Amino acid sequence: MSFVSDKVKDLPPYLFAEFQKRKTELLAKGVDVIDLGIGAPDLPTPKFVIEKLAKEAKDPANHRYSPYSGSQEFKEAVAEFYQRHYGVDLDPDTEILALIGSKEGIANLIQAVINPGEAVLVPDPGYPVYRTSVHLAGGESVRLPLDTKNGYVPLFDHLSAADKKRAKLMLLNYPSNPTAATIHLDTFLEAVAFSRENNVLLAHDAAYDLVTFGGYKAPSVMQVPNAKEWAVEFGSLSKSFSMTGWRIGYIVGNETIVQALATLKSNLDTSQFLPIQKAAATALKSDLSAVAANNKTYELRMEKLYAALKKAGIYAEKPKGSIFLWAHVPNGFTSVGFANKMLDEAGVIVTPGTAFGPSGEGFIRIALSVSTERLEEVVRRIEALDLQGVIE
Repeated sequence: MSFVSDKVKDLPPYLFAEFQKRKTELLAKGVDVIDLGIGAPDLPTPKFVIEKLAKEAKDPANHRYSPYSGSQEFKEAVAEFYQRHYGVDLDPDTEILALIGSKEGIANLIQAVINPGEAVLVPDPGYPVYRTSVHLAGGESVRLPLDTKNGYVPLFDHLSAADKKRAKLMLLNYPSNPTAATIHLDTFLEAVAFSRENNVLLAHDAAYDLVTFGGYKAPSVMQVPNAKEWAVEFGSLSKSFSMTGWRIGYIVGNETIVQALATLKSNLDTSQFLPIQKAAATALKSDLSAVAANNKTYELRMEKLYAALKKAGIYAEKPKGSIFLWAHVPNGFTSVGFANKMLDEAGVIVTPGTAFGPSGEGFIRIALSVSTERLEEVVRRIEALDLQGVIE
């Protein structure tokens, strides 16, 4: 008798865990591996956030359980952030819930919303956790097509009438992982209209909302009139404040859905460590100058790598947000084949586009997650690659 459930046995290993395993093996052999595969910021958490954590961690009153929905201080900070940054009013008591990172929140939201056999519209290409979370909830992922010719906005007219009718939930993500695509508010206006017309809940993953360049400001789906009737939005401090390991995020929006997730989570966890929530509140209430400084660093890295790829004949759209470049593989290669060439011949880990769905074929995702010095080494290695005969 197997003691492992079928849904876990049928679940493929998490792609990035597999990359880390291969990286460890190569490092053990003495290979100087540069990892541009995982979207993990290398920049430090702002000093004032760390100082707040240290102060609060010394207070024994903060060593107790957090309220299940998160500390009032953190939820009020999220509400203040939305009002200041987006002009959106949120009720901290009913429309905001603290999460142990948005990844956890997305997986649990799907559990809270769908029943076995129900359909979820999942962006293709898109963050792999969307599909695996639907699988674990017993649902069915229905491909929501995105393509480079249309700027990776949702192609609702490519969905069949049957898929529109049976879908219960739709996931979107801008600035996008993996494509780095950015949008304007009109895309959210169209998405909310689609939700209303087809009775579909919209969940927007805004993990990269503050990581933007060149004067671009990412919109919130909550800025759409009456969006709360049809939508929720996830936020995270992981990328914007370099707090990946802190595991702190939030969901806002539709009260019924937020409270359904709160009910589920109260039976599974007791929220995040209070000092982390209070430090995160301090981050959200800041003037965001630390975020702007980080963004400038990412933009400089992006420009350097973009120029090197272009020189090598590898085309990428110059992004306005996220910490990624989404690049076409050279002619004659598959996504996996070129990723393997980069690792085997250049010692550089990139992620094949097929990790993010069928529409990712022909692309690689490159994270801007190493220092300028290491990035200069990446550039040298790309320049040394033999791509003759494969680039037209």
